[in-house]
Amino acid sequence: MTTFLKTYPSPHDSRALRFSIKDLFDVAGEITTAGSKVLRDAAPATQDATAVARLKAAGAVAVGRTNMSEFAFSGVGFNPHYGTPINPTARLREPHSARVCGGSSSGAAASVASDAADIGLGSDTGGSLRIPAALCGLVGFKSTARLVPTDGALPLSTTLDTVGAITKDVTVAVQAHEILANRTILLSNKPLHAYRVAVIKNVFADSLDQTVDLAWKRSLQALAEAGLSITAIELPELTEIPSINATGGFSPIESYRWHKDLLAAHQADYDPRVAQRILLGSKATETDYQRLQQMRTDWIERVSSRLQNFDAVLSPTVPIVAPTIASIEADDTEFFRVNTLLLRNPSIVNLLDGCAISIPCQKRNELPVGLMIWHAAMHDDTVLNLALSCEKLLSP
Repeated sequence: MTTFLKTYPSPHDSRALRFSIKDLFDVAGEITTAGSKVLRDAAPATQDATAVARLKAAGAVAVGRTNMSEFAFSGVGFNPHYGTPINPTARLREPHSARVCGGSSSGAAASVASDAADIGLGSDTGGSLRIPAALCGLVGFKSTARLVPTDGALPLSTTLDTVGAITKDVTVAVQAHEILANRTILLSNKPLHAYRVAVIKNVFADSLDQTVDLAWKRSLQALAEAGLSITAIELPELTEIPSINATGGFSPIESYRWHKDLLAAHQADYDPRVAQRILLGSKATETDYQRLQQMRTDWIERVSSRLQNFDAVLSPTVPIVAPTIASIEADDTEFFRVNTLLLRNPSIVNLLDGCAISIPCQKRNELPVGLMIWHAAMHDDTVLNLALSCEKLLSP
């Protein structure tokens, strides 16, 4: 199991927040490999990524660079080049099995779950902070994308990429976001009964495994009994997502533009499952891309309007608990089935240009399950405030 690709000296100040760095962020003097063999001989970065620089300037101490899905293109967290991090939280429940952390910020989650870091600096294009947080029993916050600069982070999708953090609790998530976004969260201390939330009837709660289904229903009941106003609604716009992404979606199209020359020269060195998905973008025309942008803009407007009377939306973060590494390692069909399931719910928020947080909601003896609290763009403060209240009730 490989979590850290590079470790740094232990901090002298034990009070400082420790942060790990996903290997797609530049660190001055080091090579950013993004979990790939293709970039291992690239030139070292000349300066820190903005996110890294802001954490250091705030007094946080870097403890190492963490492994990830190659080029951030997977919700599973599997890496054939440097090893797949084992889920530390699931390992405590099942000492003899090895389960994935989820991706693509797999090592970031493993570093926090194993108490090697307080903050796992990562990115989220379709759930890459929230998926590992849910599978490892942690907190993952994806802010509205525009709030945190992506400078110095290797891109997957310039439209969807979001920089953020995985933490052990919501309080540290708030601290991390304030540093990364250079803004102050307005803490309201509102009680649960002051919020009105929606639960989407279609898609989000489909195909839940038994552990997730029980935790999801138990959480809704506990929150309702504590006074939270919960309304079940339909979101018919979800049926449009396949047609919006008919030409592959943003990630393949935009990543292919970045990888085109590298693939031509070094495709054999890529993880075949990653190369396969990037190459989907080669088929899209500029007209396809512009149409995709227009369809998304229209879709965001209609979905945001439908949610405007609610403070937030609740859903399961992902519909399954962490699968075993063995189950996805050698079976492409199972890998892509699991990858699709893990990305399904969180990626909807990225398409919406929204904000979302995953908090743990399992019981102490259960495998980790995440509750996702989310909304459209720029509802970050409300989502975080509600998460603080929900965490007090649901934390295992």
